[in-house]
Amino acid sequence: MTFCCGRGYMSIEYFGGEDGYRCGYCKNQTGNFSRGMWSHTMTVQDYQDLIDRGWRRSGKYVYKPIMQKTCCPQYTIRCHALKFQPSKSHKKILKKMNRFISKGELQKGQEDCAGEPMDSVCEEAGPQELSKVHLKCTALTDIQKDATEFPSTTEVQKEAADATPTGSQTSQNDPVSVPAGRTASTAPKPGNGADPSRPLCRKAKELRKERRLQKEQMRQNGDGVSSTVSPTQPTPSQNSQSKTLEDFISESLPENSAHCLEVRLVRSNPPSPQFKASFDASYQVYKLYQMAIHKDPPDKPTESQFKRFLCDSPLEAEYAPDGPEVGYGSFHQQYWLDGRIVAVGVIDILPTCVSSVYLYYHPDFNSLSLGSYSALREIAFTKQLQKQSPKLSYYYLGFYIHSCPKMRYKGQYRPSDLLCPETYVWVSIERCIPLLDNSRYARLNQDPDLGTTARSLSPDPPLVLYRRTVMPYAAYSRKRKGSSDEMEVQQYASLVGQDCAERILLYRS
Repeated sequence: MTFCCGRGYMSIEYFGGEDGYRCGYCKNQTGNFSRGMWSHTMTVQDYQDLIDRGWRRSGKYVYKPIMQKTCCPQYTIRCHALKFQPSKSHKKILKKMNRFISKGELQKGQEDCAGEPMDSVCEEAGPQELSKVHLKCTALTDIQKDATEFPSTTEVQKEAADATPTGSQTSQNDPVSVPAGRTASTAPKPGNGADPSRPLCRKAKELRKERRLQKEQMRQNGDGVSSTVSPTQPTPSQNSQSKTLEDFISESLPENSAHCLEVRLVRSNPPSPQFKASFDASYQVYKLYQMAIHKDPPDKPTESQFKRFLCDSPLEAEYAPDGPEVGYGSFHQQYWLDGRIVAVGVIDILPTCVSSVYLYYHPDFNSLSLGSYSALREIAFTKQLQKQSPKLSYYYLGFYIHSCPKMRYKGQYRPSDLLCPETYVWVSIERCIPLLDNSRYARLNQDPDLGTTARSLSPDPPLVLYRRTVMPYAAYSRKRKGSSDEMEVQQYASLVGQDCAERILLYRS
């Protein structure tokens, strides 16, 4: 860090990123484009402002996809934690975990039915050394299962088309007997419609509900209770639907439960004593995860790679009177089962959000959907922190990649927004999906005036760190006698925004 006039500055080294490199999603060898910068230290407010402009970190490397150029556009996604309600599939995951803890039920080899573990498919950040530590996009069993449970619109339409034979198929495969005197081409007479003497068709759900009410009536009659049953009386399923995320997580378990699950939050940067004490156990879980889930050879997930990728962070530990008690910065949320680590969620706690970085787990517990379970726990954790810090109310899930069907699972955590890559305005995902169905890249905010205003605001040149001296870019340019990097510097300033350009020093050699 460099200081000038009593003020602390953060310095970064910027990379233009004009060359394409391998995409971890569509496997295009040269289709992935992003710009990045190395940062040894950064305030949490700096990083909050950056991720709100489409940036994301991997270790100390912070990168931003070139959205109109990259093969698989990556949109920053956030969930409104305070408004989140678990879906049916989320409740299945929470119930499955509670059954495992209380009864020890674990069906090994069962496919995950709830979606991709949070960021187990890591975004390949750039062509620098980081390409060694980023992982390939692997089609996990839980993704495949999720795709079958939640078919896309195209798949539903295809199934409907397959189920409804065309006219030629009907004539060839399903010949219809034709009465004497009528040719096959003669159109049948129009029918008379529904038989008025028969009752109207009813949905199976309504019939099931009616049967439940009838059984309840019979039971109450046997007990001497009035047979009148209110139609608005909540059924067991309705009670289940009203349960909150916290209700499922804090569900009371029997004293003789088969297992004990404990979630511990440890600061990873600077490393706390608890983080240091559990480092080796955490690394061993990461190594097993990489080898089993991503098929890495045993010598690839090294300890140094683990540190660089998931332990190193540019974020400083910060505390504020109106902030959370644990402070801001980078943490590991460890899941301890019966005294050993079985999963670790890497997260950043920022001024307005909890940002998910990565998740790895012991492969023996793959059937517990730990990726999705940890995301639900992190949403609940965000809500808990918001009680201490009112501004902290969002859960960031990283990037949403609509063009890669296996990565659409993040859109299941709703209500959620996507960040418009042109105006940097948040737009509800329901409004974004139709646009992304039509085009890989889309301007999500449709207000033309806002777009014009955003483009016309050209940020001032940033401050520069040159030969250990802080100076305006104009002074640096004069010292270099007409530096040729003016376009790159202007590009950097427009990508990070005016606020960050004024606070972060751009290193020039």
